[in-house]
Amino acid sequence: MMKSIRWITAVSAALAIGYYVFHGLTYVSTDEFEPAGLGWLGWQMALPIVAITVVPIVFAFTGEGIVAAFTGRNSAAFREGLVGLGTIESFTQTGLTVNDQPQVRVEFSVEGADGKNFTAIAKMIVPLTELALLRPGVVLPVRYLPDRTDKVEVDMSGDQAMAQRAMNESMIRKGITTRHKLDIAERGIATQAVVQSLSVPGEIRDGHSKIELGLVVTRPDGSSFSTRVEKFLAPSTVGQVQVGRILRVHYLPENEQEVVIALAVNA
Repeated sequence: MMKSIRWITAVSAALAIGYYVFHGLTYVSTDEFEPAGLGWLGWQMALPIVAITVVPIVFAFTGEGIVAAFTGRNSAAFREGLVGLGTIESFTQTGLTVNDQPQVRVEFSVEGADGKNFTAIAKMIVPLTELALLRPGVVLPVRYLPDRTDKVEVDMSGDQAMAQRAMNESMIRKGITTRHKLDIAERGIATQAVVQSLSVPGEIRDGHSKIELGLVVTRPDGSSFSTRVEKFLAPSTVGQVQVGRILRVHYLPENEQEVVIALAVNA
């Protein structure tokens, strides 16, 4: 859609300028007292002026990330695209700004819905107040097209459940969690637990270290019970489970020894 608008604008501008030049070169005066060069004057002068003014505006406002910035939605091409998980590798500002907000070119390492990995680029307008949130290692849900994986768009749908499903499937594929644990997280009682002990056996899966935690879990009635939990954590999240930290956890009343802890991905 955006490419079509650009092509139509460019062709229209070329025709407008072409007609102006053609008119100026082929104009024949009908009055011997008419000043020379009159063929270059008249209403035709407006054609190249409008063309030169409109083309940059159209190209700027149909650029990558511009439509999303104004509409809060993904572009039509990506709106129904597949959802993957994009990990930021690097980012740079392009030099373009919209309402003093910079456009950023982000390089992602993307894990697709089928588990395959690829590198892709996204361009988006980022408010200055959120620019510091873009850093290597941050994981974001992205939309991509299976037949063209060099470009992606950060998902703008706001569907947190969909993003969580993509994250869950990724963790299952990597052996970091199981469907049974995800079921506990979904159906279990939500409460809090205090980390009483922490040990690192040394096992690693996909860059995630195995952590063994001793927890004291508080029941809804105020009583508590102790249990041990094993979890694979990324290095950036290990700080969230230090001894003395209070964690959000879920458990099923019929099996209090199976407790699932919930941690923020991009904390």
